[in-house]
Parts: sequence; structure tokens; C-alpha cells
Amino acid sequence: MRDQIEKILPLVSKPARYIGNELNSIHKPHEDKIRIALSYPDNYEIGMSNLGLQILYHILNQKADIVAERFYAPWPDMEDKMKASGIPLFSLESWTPVKDFDIIGFSVQNELTYTNLLNMIALAGLPLMSKDRKDGQPIIIAGGACTNNPEPLADFVDAFVVGDGEEVILEIADTYKRYIPGKPVDGAHARHLLLSALSNIPGVYVPGHNKFNNVKRRIVDDINTIDYPAAPIVPFIEIIHDRAMVEIMRGCPRRCKFCQAGAVNKPVRLMKPERIVELGKKLAANTGFEELSLVSLSSSDHPKLGQAAEELIKALSPKRISLSLPSLRADTLDENTARQMTAVRSSGFTIAPEAGTQRLRDHICKDLTEEKILGSIRSAAAGGANRIKLYFMIGLPTETQDDLEGIVDLAYKIIKEAKSSNPRSKITVNVSTFIPKKGTAFENEKMISLKETLQKQQFLKDTLKHRSIDLKWHDPMMSQIEGVFATGGKEAGKILLRAYELGCRFDNWSEYFNREKWETAIATHTDKI
Repeated sequence: MRDQIEKILPLVSKPARYIGNELNSIHKPHEDKIRIALSYPDNYEIGMSNLGLQILYHILNQKADIVAERFYAPWPDMEDKMKASGIPLFSLESWTPVKDFDIIGFSVQNELTYTNLLNMIALAGLPLMSKDRKDGQPIIIAGGACTNNPEPLADFVDAFVVGDGEEVILEIADTYKRYIPGKPVDGAHARHLLLSALSNIPGVYVPGHNKFNNVKRRIVDDINTIDYPAAPIVPFIEIIHDRAMVEIMRGCPRRCKFCQAGAVNKPVRLMKPERIVELGKKLAANTGFEELSLVSLSSSDHPKLGQAAEELIKALSPKRISLSLPSLRADTLDENTARQMTAVRSSGFTIAPEAGTQRLRDHICKDLTEEKILGSIRSAAAGGANRIKLYFMIGLPTETQDDLEGIVDLAYKIIKEAKSSNPRSKITVNVSTFIPKKGTAFENEKMISLKETLQKQQFLKDTLKHRSIDLKWHDPMMSQIEGVFATGGKEAGKILLRAYELGCRFDNWSEYFNREKWETAIATHTDKI
């Protein structure tokens, strides 16, 4: 198979997506080891930006009896070449067929990657349906944000990890050891016994063996105990988040009613400032990235952030490595922080007012006043930031036309405030559609229709016009599909299967998203849209 792969690589775009052997990648012999293939069901650039997968890769490979390798969704040109040459989906580290691994683990963070997940199972040469897989075939596991509502994938995935995966993944591997080599035991099939045993692990949901509502979410109590990789894999090509990352906090002290991540990732757990600095310095030394990002749901809510950031800036600035905080809160940003962030190179700031009026921000528990928003813009611009991103939602519960007009009014006030401190300032207004999510205060709220979404988007396009304001919006049909899978049950899996059969792939990518195929799939099974 290696010869076949080498022949097709020069014929596809970005062959570096598939060759492996990147700096800090781990290569281990497979003999007498549990083999685990890890993936994010999107292309290399997206998958390599996923910090969670890098953490699991590192943790698993620290064990002498486990080998973990990676694979990602091949881009359509590569998929065509693989099919034409009879090449199954393979891992990057050893070019081993994915179907030859013992466990396949998917990190599923976005509903629009579901067709990719099904396609990757098929490209591996495995049955799509869990019920059709036999002894000797790998167990397929999914974790990540989408396991908060796993039922649309329940017919295709063997087991789900609900919550933090750092501890439970090792428990899954230990449980697997008891059922190798996958032969019938006492008249029962080892696969069935293994799945039954996995269902007894706290935080693991196995369709047909336990009930999702009875599964308690797994939480790592102290994130300082996590064995974070100090030398993560450095990609050959530019990826979406092309920087080193230190996770500084899990959970969020805010109480926004729409936010699933904040609602389910409780309690708030802080990384110690000395650990942040230690990891940051090691990452800078071991990777060569020009940017270090301190990430969490709400980085500026870390009480010792300033202390850690100051130490890191002192250590990294002489090396021309910048520090970024991608989740700063508007009410915690000051000019000094902004200047620190732009000490090495000009930077941008992201602020999420979410709603255009104070009434609606209060209703969704977004603790931001207009005064705080404009004050943060003033600080960011004065501190050197000339690119500011704003995030708003349309279709929030109780939204009125006044709230929609408020988005326009607030955007104009923001650009005026920014330019008063920095004439070069430009802002991007990103508008998404509210999607009810499981576990949130708004999980039972209704999502606006496709028609309503288009009308609201058109209003903003017609009224928000300024040479220094760039308006962006999420495809309304994509949002509707996310809503179907975020709230639907197993019946939504039928829509997913039909969409896959019709050829839907890379639905997060506008150039491949096919509205007509999705409309056909949905119309076949439901009148939900």
C-alpha cells in the first residue's frame, strides 16, 4: 500500500496533509500493543488545530502498551485517487489501514462534520452501522461537544465519551485489554461483552447497553494534573489555528443561557499561573510557533491571568513570539492588557455582545452593558489593535425588530469609538443564528425558520453599510441542519444517512455544502424544516 500512496501524493493538492513524520510526531512499533487511531472528522488543517486530540495523542503514547496514531478526512481530490487505487483510509504515522486498529476515536465538535464521519468509516472499509460490525473489527468511539446529544450518531458509533476524555480514554484501553483477541468467550461474542463492559465505565454511553440520561458526565477535577504535551506535533503546512496553545481554564463563571460549553463544563477549574508559564515556555522552545495562545472559554476571567501573561511576555517578546488571548471578555479588557498583547506584532480583538440591545443581553444573561462594550473597544484600539471582531446572534428568544436594529446601531457606535482612538480601525461583524443546545437554559426554545433567518440577514445587509465594517453571516441552511442534529434523536440519524448516501461531504465548507441534497434528505424523513 505504501507504494500506491507514494504514487498518488504528487497528484493531489497539499500532499503534506497525508505524509506524517512532522516534528514531534510519535512513531512506535505496533506489536503487542493496543492500537488506537485518533481523528477529527475534517481535513488536516482543521484536525491539527484541535488541542484536545493532541492531548489524548500524547497521553496514550506515554503508555508502553499503547500506540496512538492520527488520521483525518481526505480532501475530495485525495478521496477520488484513493478510491481509484483501492487505497483504504490510513494513519499518518505508519500508513496503516485504519480498519486494522483496535479502537478508532473521533473528536466530534460540530454537527456539520457528521457526514465526514460516516464517509471516513466507509473509506476505512468498515460497515457504517454499528450493528453490522463483527468481532475483530475496531470499536468506534466518539467524544467532544456533540456527545451532549449523541443520539443522531447512535446507529453509527459504538460508544460515546461524555465529558473530559483524559482519564476515561485510559480506562477504555484497560477494559479493551480484557477482550483481546476478540474471540467468543463463554458462548458470547467478545465485541458484545466489551461494549457491555464499556457501558459500566462512568462517562461512557453505549447505545443498546445503557441509557444516555443515566450517564454522568466525566470531569477532570484538577486540570493541573493533566499530562499536557509540552512538545506537540508541528504541522508541515499552515493550519487554521497556527499557533501553540496553553489551556488555562475549563468551565466558565458566566451564565449565558444559550452557551452549551459554559453550561455543561462545570465547575470552573483553573490552571495555576506557574504551570501556565512553565508550559508556555516549553511550547515556545519545542515548536517554533510565532504565537502562543492562552485558551479557555473565558480566558480573562482567570484571576491570575495578568501575572502569567506578564511573565510570558517578558520571556517570549525577545524571541519575537507574540501572546494572544482569543476569548477576552469585553468587561475585563483594559489598555494595558491590549498593549501587552500587541507588544510583538499588531493584533486583533474579539468581543461578543451577542445582542444589540441591553434588554436582550439581560434576557440571555450576557452581562455586558453598552458602556463596557465601548470602553473595551476604546482600550483595544488605544492599545494598538486595529482589527476588531464582533459576534452577534439573530433569532434569540424574545428577539424583536428593535433588537435587530440595535445590532446596526451598536456596530456604528463601535466603529466610531474605535476610530477615535485608532483611525486605521476596522471591524468585522459576524452574525450567526441561535441554535438551541442540550443542557442549556434555552434547550427547549424554538429555532427560527429558514425564511425568518433570511429576512433578518437581509435587513442587516441592507442597513449595515460602512467602508470600515465587514458583515459576515452563517449560511442559514447550515444553521438549520446544525439545529436538527443538536436537538434531534435517533430519527435525525436517518436524515444523516440519507444525506451521506446523496454524497454530502465537508458540509462546513461553503464550496462543498450542497443545499439541494440536504433538502432532499430532510424532506425524505421529516417536515422539520
